[in-house]
Amino acid sequence: MPERPARPIAAAMLLVAALALTGCAAQSTDASGASADPATTTEPSTPEATPDATDAAEASADADAAAAAPAEGAYLDYTDGAIEATAGPKALFFHASWCPKCRSLDEDLKAQGAPDGLTVFKVDYDSRTDLRQQYGVTIQTTIVFVDDAGEKISSVVLYEDPSVESLVAAMP
Repeated sequence: MPERPARPIAAAMLLVAALALTGCAAQSTDASGASADPATTTEPSTPEATPDATDAAEASADADAAAAAPAEGAYLDYTDGAIEATAGPKALFFHASWCPKCRSLDEDLKAQGAPDGLTVFKVDYDSRTDLRQQYGVTIQTTIVFVDDAGEKISSVVLYEDPSVESLVAAMP
């Protein structure tokens, strides 16, 4: 029987939420808003020091460097709604389990990973005839690059050279 990783994740999320809520309610107050703890003073707190211009410039430079660094690519099974829920460049890989060229590209994507910044969705060629019709796919190993709304940008058939390098070369 396959494991169900969603349950431990959900339990961990609930635990974190409960801990966060109990931390927020650590100090009680009476109806007037005064602290119920007599040892607590009601003196106004002093504002924290603001970072100087050098700290702000360094933080901005760090943010720019992080934005400029390419995001890691992802290779995922296609599910309905995945295109709209995924940010950045996306490609649909029409794969058939019986196709040796498809298996070759699948193995290469698993070994090397998807190109940086690209999410590749593996679409079952045989069962997703709706997507094949939508994107005009007539042969397996077809890659369709789509925008955030799922509109086709371009497509390529990698039957002759089913490799990550060919996928990178075909990117729009």
